[in-house]
Amino acid sequence: MADTLHLAADPVELTAALVDVPSVSGAEADLADLVERSLREQTPLEVVRSGNAVLARTNLGLPKRVIFAGHLDTVPVNDNLPSRLEDGVLHGLGTCDMKGGDAVMLNLAATTENPRYDLTFVFYDCEEVEAVRNGLGRIERELRDWLDADLAIVCEPSNAAVEAGCQGTMRIELRTSGVRAHTARGWMGVNAIHAVGEALRRLEGYQARTVDIDGCVYREGLQAVKIEGGVAGNVVPDGCVLTVNHRFAPDRTPEQAEQHLREVFEGFDVTVTDSSAGALPGLHAEAARELVRAAGGTPVAKLGWTDVARFAALGMPAVNFGPGDPTLAHTRQENVPVNQIRQCREVLRRFIGEG
Repeated sequence: MADTLHLAADPVELTAALVDVPSVSGAEADLADLVERSLREQTPLEVVRSGNAVLARTNLGLPKRVIFAGHLDTVPVNDNLPSRLEDGVLHGLGTCDMKGGDAVMLNLAATTENPRYDLTFVFYDCEEVEAVRNGLGRIERELRDWLDADLAIVCEPSNAAVEAGCQGTMRIELRTSGVRAHTARGWMGVNAIHAVGEALRRLEGYQARTVDIDGCVYREGLQAVKIEGGVAGNVVPDGCVLTVNHRFAPDRTPEQAEQHLREVFEGFDVTVTDSSAGALPGLHAEAARELVRAAGGTPVAKLGWTDVARFAALGMPAVNFGPGDPTLAHTRQENVPVNQIRQCREVLRRFIGEG
């Protein structure tokens, strides 16, 4: 591993250097050390460390501030390291999710001299694991003022398009109960697996909403994702659990989403096991409009859940903008076109401006 990163270099080379430092969730220390050391040595920014997160910012006294955020961790290695460059495409773990975005952020941190906004860069840990470990939560508790801004840009992969807001997500469990019996005398029991059949029929016939918010179309979803039940090959089961995932548009709160699911599954025992609010597009904010103009094209809705929701919960508009196809994230074939990395860098340079 190199002693330092060349932050002002071609962001494609910087992406490859970041990828080649393993940083599976919980093991980001080496990469965080490298990022921290490089920022301290090559930029005039104020730099602080929080666990395996590194934060840097300008303090120019400008009237508005923009946050750029990107996570340093990846999912586990799947025979996809080190990186390799083939025909204008960079392959390897994290190329898409999201070392390309991190590289763009680092390059901007090192090369922007006269921005029109004060800038904050947040490189954080443990995004790919359970929410309680997410480094943004620790930063919010310990360094709250570092998360104050007029706009947050999360540089997750978005195919170099502005993806506004994000959908909320909720998981519920439907539990049914029955009576055990020998299958040779099945009429003496009550089959709990059969009892979820009605819930599955409701799911099969469910008509999901399509919601237009500020020109961004959010397509909701309701899917069975897991079913558990059974005792033995000759026993009528007395218990079954059906897990359902609901992706809901950001015009609904988690409380409203829960109420909707209880209506859909009226008559069933419903337990909410996980819930995260969505984020409204926030395209009304002046800084967001400036970003859209710099990027060109039409903003689209973020159909998944990302950490833009954390920033929205802090009272600021937030969008996703970064290189890479999000459908390749977490796959063995993860890759990013190098032209998207450079395109995102140039768009954000135009957005930041030179005042």
